[in-house]
Amino acid sequence: MPLNLQEIPRLKTISKDDFVKNYLKPQRPVVIEKLTEDWPAFEKWNLEYIKKVAGDKTVPLYDDRPVKHDEGFNEAHAEMKMADYVDLLIEKPTNFRIFLYNIMQEVPSLQTDFKFPKLGMKLIKGLPMMFFGGTDAKVFMHYDIDFTNILHFHFHGKKRCVIFPPDQSPYLYRVPHSLIAREDIDFSNPDLEKWPALKQAQGFVCELNHGEMLYMPEGYWHYMHYLTPGFSISLRSYPRKIKNLGKALYNLLFMRYYDNFMRKRKGQDWINYKNEQAVLKTHKDLNIKE
Repeated sequence: MPLNLQEIPRLKTISKDDFVKNYLKPQRPVVIEKLTEDWPAFEKWNLEYIKKVAGDKTVPLYDDRPVKHDEGFNEAHAEMKMADYVDLLIEKPTNFRIFLYNIMQEVPSLQTDFKFPKLGMKLIKGLPMMFFGGTDAKVFMHYDIDFTNILHFHFHGKKRCVIFPPDQSPYLYRVPHSLIAREDIDFSNPDLEKWPALKQAQGFVCELNHGEMLYMPEGYWHYMHYLTPGFSISLRSYPRKIKNLGKALYNLLFMRYYDNFMRKRKGQDWINYKNEQAVLKTHKDLNIKE
């Protein structure tokens, strides 16, 4: 039995007023297919172009290994020259991904290739983050620490996005004191006998093609599966809801520091404890018998 996922609505274009009324205010996801067609990036951005303009930059790489107690918050697992990394992506599948990389700061010329869309959002101009992945690379289910609204633009290839609203958290085996679900759940093909709470989760899915944008409302869980090599850029705006702004401040000012403190104090036992609690609490709250 697959996950209960609805296709995210798709539009060719949208006006600012319609976006605010129908998606931003009610916090509903949507895919806009042609928002980038007037960007230079629409014609220019592919992996070879990135290799040409940023090939000499050393980039942080992440893979799909489970979180370990001796790794810091969002600590990279390796590094490589961008040119070598692009060659690797094109040559064969790899688990290495680039995650939350501010490439615009490293390569200012890229800043002229895109535009900040006028959709009624006050976008954070200093945080256009980039993400790269190879064929079959997967980004575990998580939500963003700052509860921002996200405009997620994809380039070069195809990417599958599975997302859940914040109110679906009770069904997703959320790991306490963190931003992630259990990392051993494959949200592309989950074992619903092993993870029965997922049968109750109601989410959304889409496949992003070159130049398409997915709007993810604040606090949405998201899982990314690169179907081909490619890369994405996220533009963000601060949460509109006071409640979510409070959650963001709690995460930024307390939660991540508390988690790092407990990792140093208890080591791998802390990670194991959190993973156990993700299952125990989920099943207890939903009255699911083991």
